[in-house]
Amino acid sequence: MSRYTVIIIGSGFGGQCAAINLKKRGIDDFIILERREFMGGTWAQNTYPGAAVDVQSPLYSIESEPYDWSQMFAEQHELREYTDYVLKKHKLAEKTFTRTNVQKIEWNAGEQCWDIHTDSKGLLQAQFVINASGPLSTAVIPPFPGRDSFTGKAFHTNEWDHSYDYKNKRVAIIGSGASAAQIIPAIAPDVAHLHIFQRTPHWVLPRPDYVFKPWQRKLLRNKTIYRLLREIIYWSLETRVIGFKYSETMLDLLAGRAARKHIKTQIKDPVLRQKVTPEFTIGCKRIILSDTLYPAYCRSNVSLHDKHDGVAEITPTGIKTAQGNELELDLIIYSTGYDATDGAISYPVVGKDGRTLLDAWADFPRAYLGTAAPGFPNLFVVTGPNTGIGHTSAIFVIEAQMNYIMSAIEEVRKNNKQVIEVDAGAEERYTQHIHEEMAKTVWQTGGCNSWYKSKSGKVIAMFPGFSFTFRRWTKNFRKRDHHLA
Repeated sequence: MSRYTVIIIGSGFGGQCAAINLKKRGIDDFIILERREFMGGTWAQNTYPGAAVDVQSPLYSIESEPYDWSQMFAEQHELREYTDYVLKKHKLAEKTFTRTNVQKIEWNAGEQCWDIHTDSKGLLQAQFVINASGPLSTAVIPPFPGRDSFTGKAFHTNEWDHSYDYKNKRVAIIGSGASAAQIIPAIAPDVAHLHIFQRTPHWVLPRPDYVFKPWQRKLLRNKTIYRLLREIIYWSLETRVIGFKYSETMLDLLAGRAARKHIKTQIKDPVLRQKVTPEFTIGCKRIILSDTLYPAYCRSNVSLHDKHDGVAEITPTGIKTAQGNELELDLIIYSTGYDATDGAISYPVVGKDGRTLLDAWADFPRAYLGTAAPGFPNLFVVTGPNTGIGHTSAIFVIEAQMNYIMSAIEEVRKNNKQVIEVDAGAEERYTQHIHEEMAKTVWQTGGCNSWYKSKSGKVIAMFPGFSFTFRRWTKNFRKRDHHLA
């Protein structure tokens, strides 16, 4: 049995940031466990047609790892290249076991460490565990009646089958969120007919993309200029919090008017306009950036089914709709999202006294700084409860979490201790404050039911404030909020 100082679970941006930060602090006794056969996380896994980032790439990247981006909003292949660049530069493949699925982790009180049970490496031990498996890694397909009876091809967007040729096929895509909004325009011109099943519409804004000219790319290789662009993008996005939290008038001014104009400009059919116009406040659900989605809806070979004509049943030959229409299909694409709140960690976590994280989160997922939970010493969750960000780069928040995680590990090491655990009272105060602030946001009051919420009805996915506030909190490590042993 092998024992390490740190085991990182997941090799996406969270795992990469954790590994880089450990190396910077001279901690090399760590490994990364990756359940897939390849490294890289989201942008290595999600290869569906049209996949691209919806945050400007100079900001949606690791701060210490600038890159020669070809355009403002990078497409999947370039994000994959960037991920590979980071992995190679920091020699992280040498520290990673792929095809290694974590089955359970359990606190070993006698040895003051975590027992990590895996399918391919057996039992491993680590003083500290950093879970970086990510909230958008466990795909969910609802149990539609007859789902398994379909004799055609079917897959989730997260597991796109590139061996299947969808051209000239009869296709349905169930879901109309962020992934579907990229897939629909990419495949609509090539399929015989595309049926889109929309539970609720999303607000859509124009995508302000820009392809950098050769001279601009050369200029951006200067680290000072690159950093300046990153700062400009950051602060321009940060103003959105004013609307999300403090002023619906400001939110409408910043985004609502533009979204309504976007519908009016791109869709002439009043019936279709009504179908795609949400009834909730903009920002309550994730805002989609696209110049091509609405034109795809307008194509003669595309049919949009709203909530009044949704999926009633999946049949061996296709889909029966709520209005009784029988659709003959060759392919069903599930764009039905992820278990991003209640099931953000896909394996059992057993803490002190045999209590599971599932039990601790029975009411709703919660954690101090979205990272640490009482009763689960030396365990840190990257992109944990209430760390999601609706207006800026998720990587910015991941890097902020690293401030806290590394401070906690260093606190143990410099005091010659073995264990650090967040105080239950400190976590309670933090969580109470988070949800008091959340009550002021559009995510809670905007009139929608989004994946941001857990089964409890509380918004779990998002942080209710400015991202620089969260970074400040993570930089100021509070020793009094923790117990060392």
